[in-house]
Amino acid sequence: MLELHCHTTCSDGSLTPAQLVEAAAAAGVTILAITDHDTMAGWDEAKAAAQAHDLKIVPGLELSTVCRERSMHILGFYPDRDRLTLPLQARLEGRHRRAQRMVDKLAELGYPIQLPNDRAMAPGRPHIAAALVQAGYVQSSQEAFERWIGEGKPAYVSYEKFSAIEGIQLLRQCYAVPVWAHPFLFRGGTVEMVLPELVEAGLMGLEVYHPSHSPSQIRQLEEYCQQYGLLATGGSDYHGSISNQKKDDRHSVLNALQLSPSLLIPLQAAARLLRNSA
Repeated sequence: MLELHCHTTCSDGSLTPAQLVEAAAAAGVTILAITDHDTMAGWDEAKAAAQAHDLKIVPGLELSTVCRERSMHILGFYPDRDRLTLPLQARLEGRHRRAQRMVDKLAELGYPIQLPNDRAMAPGRPHIAAALVQAGYVQSSQEAFERWIGEGKPAYVSYEKFSAIEGIQLLRQCYAVPVWAHPFLFRGGTVEMVLPELVEAGLMGLEVYHPSHSPSQIRQLEEYCQQYGLLATGGSDYHGSISNQKKDDRHSVLNALQLSPSLLIPLQAAARLLRNSA
C-alpha cells in the first residue's frame, strides 16, 4: 500500500523519521513519502531506516504558500535536493520568524511559552499548541487553536508572503512534481475557481485521496484530473498524536485509505519528464 503525505518531527509530526518508517511498515505500507513542511531534513534518516523493511521512500515536502490571502499547501515530489536547499532555507527561516511572532503575542497576552531551539526543525502552530498544553494553559491542542492560534484568533500570525504560483514555479525549477494538497480544505475560493490559475502556473497534480475529502469530492477531483491532464495522489496526511490532539484522529491512522501503489507510476513518469526537459 502507498502513503504519499506524511510528517515527522522535522516539522509538525510526532514521530521521528525512523519511527515513522517503523510504524508505516507495521501498517502494511510499502511506499512512503516524507513530506514535511518546508524541509527535506527527514529524508536521510527515513531512507536508512527503510533498508530494514521492504519499503520504498519517496522524497518530498509540503510547501507553505498563500493564495488569495489564505493558506495553501503544495506538495513537491522528487525534487533536486541541491537546487532546492538554498531557497528552502529562506522558507524555513520564515517559519521560525512566524513562530516567534506568535510566541511574542502569547507572552503579551500573559501566556509565555518556550519552543525547542532547533533551527533544522520547521516549527508550526502544532508545536505552539503543544507548548501551551505543556505549560498548563489549555487542556488540549484543539483548545489552543480555538482560543489563541487559529486563523483570526489573538495570537495568530499568517505566513510570510509566498504565493502558490511562486511555490509551484520553484518546485518545477527544482525538478519537483507540484501537487495541490487537500484542495477541499482550502478556504480562499472553490476548487473550480482556483484550479485553472494553478494549472497555468505549472501545477501537475491533485491530492485526490485525503481523509478530509468526501466520496463526492473525490469523484469531483478525479474528474478535474481528467479534464486538466493532472495526476492523482493521496495519503493520510499523517502527523501522529499532535494532529490527533489538534483536529481529528483520521490523520493518525497510517494506511487507512488503502491506496494502490499504481498511483506512483504516473508520479515517477512526471518527475522523469521534468528532469529530461531541463
